[in-house]
Amino acid sequence: MAALDIPVHPPATGEPVADEALVARVRHGDQVAFQLLYDRYFRRVYNFLDRRLRNRADTEETTQEVFINLFSCIDSFRAEAPFAAWVFGITRRTLAARFKRKQHPTIPLADLEGEGPDWASRDTGGDPLAAYEYRERLERMDTAMQRDLSEEQKQLVCWHHLQSRSIQEIAASLGKSEDAIKSNLYRARKLLLAR
Repeated sequence: MAALDIPVHPPATGEPVADEALVARVRHGDQVAFQLLYDRYFRRVYNFLDRRLRNRADTEETTQEVFINLFSCIDSFRAEAPFAAWVFGITRRTLAARFKRKQHPTIPLADLEGEGPDWASRDTGGDPLAAYEYRERLERMDTAMQRDLSEEQKQLVCWHHLQSRSIQEIAASLGKSEDAIKSNLYRARKLLLAR
């Protein structure tokens, strides 16, 4: 049976058409096969990205990038592994590339507490969108600091990042191990940077 003779619709037995058969059809320009693969993998790719990005707009945009990448390099699929594994390999690479492109500028935590320069007027090179994104990110971090951090985590962030106190000094003053302080600071930073 030639590649173009592979049925796109499920056989009468009700079994779905294999991914490899749909890929063969897509390679020959079959838009119905393209739509079937898209429908088959869209929700899985979207959910995978949503768990990592936790932002609807970013998830939607990245999902579309994945499918653009997937179908632009469909000829490189060699069927050495399941098509699903190949799809999620592309998904992970697209996500990694997005993180590389979207490196957020470092925001000194001193700016959140009103110390240092006025964060609202920070120089963003005259780019109003960058200034807006900067202010929005700072507001989310400030909200996260107030809402998500424990009192001890707030104190640790202030002592270590705003007052430049060493881990050893903080551990000694709180009577805790340095590893406990590092671990708590790590969790606090993770909560703040997730915003």
